[in-house]
Amino acid sequence: MKKLKIKTGDTVRIIAGDHKGTEGKVITVDREKNKAIVEGANMVSKHQKPSAQNPQGGIVKKEAPIHISNLALIDAKSSETTRVGYEVRDGKKVRFSKKSNEVI
Repeated sequence: MKKLKIKTGDTVRIIAGDHKGTEGKVITVDREKNKAIVEGANMVSKHQKPSAQNPQGGIVKKEAPIHISNLALIDAKSSETTRVGYEVRDGKKVRFSKKSNEVI
């Protein structure tokens, strides 16, 4: 299984598809399918039957998964997209931004 460079809690920008340019935080990452759910992006409508949790039922908006290849990490320092690298610093393996060379 390939190592994913985007993790839960990262701020990302969608770089391809219908929602290109949208930014948000990663809520969850599915490593087996290489997909992530981004907060407020790729919203889909789902028809729900009334239940105990949702007695009204109706149409509910929720986030759909997006493939990892369509996401780019946003550098906290410059607010631009960046690639992610790994290296050993002070005996620990850390993720760093390749644009600003700072630890993420």
